[in-house]
Amino acid sequence: MRGKLIIFSAPSGTGKSTIISWLMREHKELNLSFSISCTSRAPRGTEQDGVEYFFLTPEEFRQRIEHNEFLEYEEVYQDRFYGTLKSQVERQLEAGQNVVFDVDVKGGVNIKDYYGDEALSIFIQPPSIQELRRRLEHRATDAPEVIDQRIARAEFELTFAEKFDKIVINDILDNAKADALALVKDFLK
Repeated sequence: MRGKLIIFSAPSGTGKSTIISWLMREHKELNLSFSISCTSRAPRGTEQDGVEYFFLTPEEFRQRIEHNEFLEYEEVYQDRFYGTLKSQVERQLEAGQNVVFDVDVKGGVNIKDYYGDEALSIFIQPPSIQELRRRLEHRATDAPEVIDQRIARAEFELTFAEKFDKIVINDILDNAKADALALVKDFLK
C-alpha cells in the first residue's frame, strides 16, 4: 500500500525536531520514515551518501534544478543547496513508507501543493515570540545577534501558518506531542 506524507514546518526553537523524533521513536506503528534530502555540502563525520543525505556537487544540484527534479530546494549560502528529490519521495511512498518532512515553511507549502490530499502539513507554533526568544536564549547555543536574526525569521515564518492544514501550538511539550500524534494517526487511518 502506498504511503502518505507528513510535513512539519516551524520557526527555529519551537520544538519541531523534538516532536518529530518522539513520533518516530515512540510510535513505530505509524511506519514513519524521513525523506532523504540532497545537499551540495561535503559529508560530515560518519555521514554516508544515501543514508543521511544524497551528496551532490553544486553543478549536479543545478542540473537537477534545471530538470525540475526537486519537490523543493533552497540555496542557503552560495553553492550550498538543500533539496528533496521527487524520485526519492516516490520510491519511499511506493515502498509503503509514510514519509516525514522537517522543512522550512516555503518547502512545506511547496510539498503540500504538489501532493495535495496525499500530504498532511502541520505547522508547529510557539506560544508567543517572547517565549520563542526565551527558549533560544535558554539553549545558550547562539550569540545575541544570531538570536535576533532567528526571531526576525520566525516572525516572517509565522505569516505562513495559515497555509498549513493544521497548527499545533507548543506551549507545553507533552500536549504538543499528543496533539501531533492525534493529527498524524487520524490522517493515516
